Amino acid sequence: MTNRTLNHRRRTLGVLGALSGLSIALGACTTSDGEVTASVPEDYRLRHPIAIRETDQSVVIFVGHGRGGLSASQRTDVLGLAQSWRREGTGAIVADVPVDTPNAAAAADAFREIRSVLSSAGVPPRGITVHRYRPDDPRQLATIRLNYPKIAAVAGPCGLWPADVGPSLWDPSYSENKSYYNFGCATQRNLASMVDNPSDLVQPRPETPAYTARRTEGFEKYRKGTTTATIYPEADKAELSDAGK
Repeated sequence: MTNRTLNHRRRTLGVLGALSGLSIALGACTTSDGEVTASVPEDYRLRHPIAIRETDQSVVIFVGHGRGGLSASQRTDVLGLAQSWRREGTGAIVADVPVDTPNAAAAADAFREIRSVLSSAGVPPRGITVHRYRPDDPRQLATIRLNYPKIAAVAGPCGLWPADVGPSLWDPSYSENKSYYNFGCATQRNLASMVDNPSDLVQPRPETPAYTARRTEGFEKYRKGTTTATIYPEADKAELSDAGK
């Protein structure tokens, strides 16, 4: 093999090596089409939406070993549960009553009073379902739990951190100045818990009838040409100073 042929082969291999290195460098600069962060909505209302679901409303009654019946505060809790059930309940009230426990006799006496309070508040007998249970841990104080299903607005769960919120080369959202994943979740969850009627988030309430007596009085003043403003005689008594007069 001549020197000319050997030099030609060396130049050919050098060119091929340079082209290979250039292709690798250009391939490293390309971005992946399946970017994970692009699938996460930037709007926190879409990332943590408020959903309308059927959840349980419950009250726990603690019962001792030697006393049956309810205390004054427990009686108030049961009465409040009954009133809430009549307004928002979507099913029967389920009472979990312990058996074969040291306080089973006292729990039975307490449940009889609970049933009486529920009945006096307007809960029919068919609206109460009794479920007997044995606690898994005999050392734990067995309680009576009252719960019923209702429609409620929920959001979350919150506290999920799928990525580091600090500066990181592995988090593209940091360089793009995007909000972190858990942003806005607590606000959505608090709003959902404060809504009294979950249907208000979906549709407006129907208009209530007008106050006919007050409307008639206003129309009568307007027909006579007198002022329709409301006069409060005691308004001046609430002033602290006459400096503005």
